[in-house]
Amino acid sequence: MGATRNYQIQPEVEIRQGERVTFKGQLELIRTDKGILARANLKSSIPETCSRCLASFSYPLSVEFQEEFYPTIEVNLGLKLPPPEDSSAFTIDENHILDFGEAVRQYSEMALSLKPLCQSECAGLCPQCGKNLNEGPCKCDTSTIDPRWLALRDLQITN
Repeated sequence: MGATRNYQIQPEVEIRQGERVTFKGQLELIRTDKGILARANLKSSIPETCSRCLASFSYPLSVEFQEEFYPTIEVNLGLKLPPPEDSSAFTIDENHILDFGEAVRQYSEMALSLKPLCQSECAGLCPQCGKNLNEGPCKCDTSTIDPRWLALRDLQITN
């Protein structure tokens, strides 16, 4: 118990269906009284589509986690061990292989933005012609106001 091993790793993990991504980083494994504690700090980038302008860009992805992996087979005698109390806990398979790909996938899902942006100040698309406004203004007439907003134009702000 307490023995520690550190590794530089480059795992390839399926993030989305059919989309594999290579991560780079450090993995620390610590022996505990119940299993192996894995601490990972991984970085990668994935192809993504901007939610405002629909441009493709490389999204930087940073994944950090600390999870305990529980054995399913007793190492010395080869006897089957009872499953961990938490049914969602990560396990070490019957061949004593710790596969942390699923942990990386789950933590990657949590690290992804729900509305990824190619840049924080992305201007998006023109609602009339669809031009990417990051590339410059379009020639659309913007003086026309949606009739639903006309009542707001008449409001006067007074202090």
